[in-house]
Amino acid sequence: MRRVRYESQGGPLFLEEAAVPEPAPGELLVRCEAVGVTLPVVRKVTEAAEPIPLGGEIAGDVVAVGEGVTRFRTGERVTGLCFGHGYADFAPLQEAMASPVPDGATAVDAVALVRSGLVALGALTAARPEPGESALVTAAASGVGHLAVQLARTRGAARVVGAVSDPGKADFVHSLGADEVVSYGDASWGEPVGYALDAVGGDLLTPAIAALAPGGRLVAYSSGGGTVQAYDLLVGAKSVIGFQMARIARGQPELYERWRQELWSLFAAGDLQPALHGEFSLEDAARAHAVIESRGNRGKVVLRP
Repeated sequence: MRRVRYESQGGPLFLEEAAVPEPAPGELLVRCEAVGVTLPVVRKVTEAAEPIPLGGEIAGDVVAVGEGVTRFRTGERVTGLCFGHGYADFAPLQEAMASPVPDGATAVDAVALVRSGLVALGALTAARPEPGESALVTAAASGVGHLAVQLARTRGAARVVGAVSDPGKADFVHSLGADEVVSYGDASWGEPVGYALDAVGGDLLTPAIAALAPGGRLVAYSSGGGTVQAYDLLVGAKSVIGFQMARIARGQPELYERWRQELWSLFAAGDLQPALHGEFSLEDAARAHAVIESRGNRGKVVLRP
């Protein structure tokens, strides 16, 4: 089979031939139809001291199951987060991380919706939104952000503001249902909001907190780091909440599954539509990473083995 790998910090990515893996106990072996490209994986390639397996969201057919697997059989269509080599024709998937792809949904729908949607829905839930509040979503055109904009509306947001790195993304974010779109460099982000979902971190934390109304909440789910000044929280009785999807997946599997079902229900009803920025072959994985690195994507970036 083919898989994408790299040997040193920063790459380059290259395609190699490798043996088809055997599923370990508790694992499925999936023939990959679609693989989601995420910012955390792109960052690890450029920042991690040692090379890592290129994992991420995968979707496709189960071709083999390991010992102890009870929920899935060969021939079923699944999606989930692969912690091994996911940029490949075949990839291992832990049974606990797998979920079925319903009829009527494609593999691309699955990788664009499930993991990114879970992060968006989890961050939104952590914000404890009240009907009628206003919402701010940073990285609003990203794979997670474009779903968060739509989900905020389904949770009763009266006004949704999308923040983007490039004003050229404004039309796309408006098409998702955002009432206003601001750029990171704008002096003002408009009227204060009740809560903010931040996928960027770093220097953007300061303006995001400034955009909160008194008592507002910022949910930080970025791997970008950053520092918050305590005084900025004190003067408006504001708060910052950290959210990590892995903690929910490992520690609260019932909630994880309930969120997955909610996402598919919203998708089936037409209330949540994943957007695809583009499809890339395995040979073009470096180009797919470049789109994410440049923050040029509008929606999900997907590899199609």
